[in-house]
Amino acid sequence: MYENAFNQIERQLRAEEGIANELDYVEQTSWVLFLKYLHDLETERRDRADLEGKDYAPIIEGKYRWDRWAAPKVNGQFDHNAAKTGEDLVDFVTGELFPYLGSYRERAEGPDTIQYKIGEVFTELRNKFRSGYILRDVLEVIDSLSFNTQAQRHELSELYETRIRRMGNAGRNGGEYYTPRPLIRAMVRVTDPKIGETVYDGAVGSAGFLCEAFDYMRRDDLSAADWDKLQRKTFYGQEKKSLAYIIGIMNMVLHGIEAPNIRHTNTLNEDAMGIQDKDRHDVILANPPFGGGERREVQQNFSIRTGETAYLFLQHFIRKLKAGGRAAVVIKNTFLSNTDNASVALRKELLEACRLHTILDCPQGTFQGAGVKTVVLFFEKGAPTRQVWYYQLDPGRSMGKTNALNDDDLAEFIELQKSCAEGPKSWTVTRDAIDGETYDLSVKNPNAPEAEALRSPEDIIADMLTRDAETAAILEDIRGML
Repeated sequence: MYENAFNQIERQLRAEEGIANELDYVEQTSWVLFLKYLHDLETERRDRADLEGKDYAPIIEGKYRWDRWAAPKVNGQFDHNAAKTGEDLVDFVTGELFPYLGSYRERAEGPDTIQYKIGEVFTELRNKFRSGYILRDVLEVIDSLSFNTQAQRHELSELYETRIRRMGNAGRNGGEYYTPRPLIRAMVRVTDPKIGETVYDGAVGSAGFLCEAFDYMRRDDLSAADWDKLQRKTFYGQEKKSLAYIIGIMNMVLHGIEAPNIRHTNTLNEDAMGIQDKDRHDVILANPPFGGGERREVQQNFSIRTGETAYLFLQHFIRKLKAGGRAAVVIKNTFLSNTDNASVALRKELLEACRLHTILDCPQGTFQGAGVKTVVLFFEKGAPTRQVWYYQLDPGRSMGKTNALNDDDLAEFIELQKSCAEGPKSWTVTRDAIDGETYDLSVKNPNAPEAEALRSPEDIIADMLTRDAETAAILEDIRGML
């Protein structure tokens, strides 16, 4: 139903000078979608208040309401005479609407309110539409979309996810914005979050982990109290980058979480050694950025100091887990074997502070646009590691844009992981077998067929000389025929 609308928006945005790439497309679509969502949410709340005989205080008031500036109507029909367009529309959005909505951050009662999220979004964003005529066309298309039912939100969320995936593929590092959803679903199923537990992602990105965990945990038979708990007191995230923060909020909203608990902050600025129990979580799901170079003052927040961003995040996650808490974290596979002091010290801490029970070895190409191989570490906090179960994921094909990871590829891993069964792709390494100095955790499948032994140089040379002699004899025969 909504696919044509999204395609129509995309065609219009191609003609907009201020929108240059997939990142701009998703960013600018996001703020317009967000305001239409807020309008539908307000309409629903107002109708509910009327039925209950209560007064309703609107979130957005006056000329800033969607039905006053974006889609004014008379008797249910679009009022072209009242609708701003051209330069008037761009001037209103840039000079009045964005500053007004940005001021909500200062006026909100707290960071967990929808008002604060509105303020954050419109403080960080800027309007990139230069043509008020194109913006008018986009507004009219988005006004035709509805967020009123779960089915409608689900379809919108699927389309939005598609755009996020394309945005990730368009960037230098595809994993920065988009983690393959089949991999996320497998991580969620293994960690198995439950109602009453909290789920955290300190590198939230587009909020794929929190959205999939929400889909996994919600059920039709939840009580009102459990539904409220799932909405307001279950999912928590932090994100440093403005665009990712905005996309993450919009993605969670489309999945059905009205006021996402995502903070716009640099997670690594938090003193890892000072994290208190009240700030810890039951489940952590994350794909932290890797390859970055963190400043020295940021490294001071950690006991193991390193410039590698992913290693700092892993320390943060270990300390952010409650005792008995469960985590699944994506990291470069070189972490398992690097010999630098930080890598060795971090592997030691992980093995001693947590029960690292599973390592999923992902194939090359799992992350589009990322040139490194990755693994997923599954661990529980509170007891040392006794043994590690490895699974080497092999879909049987080269991974790429047209051969992306799917749920069937991970079905065997999920099933075998329940009992840590051994097979051609899986094996167990005991703690005693791990080197006590290097703590090397490299993926070395003992069940893989042995590679055929390479021939010696002497055999290769002899074979080449034999073939040369055969070739010379054939050429002589041909010469004789001429």
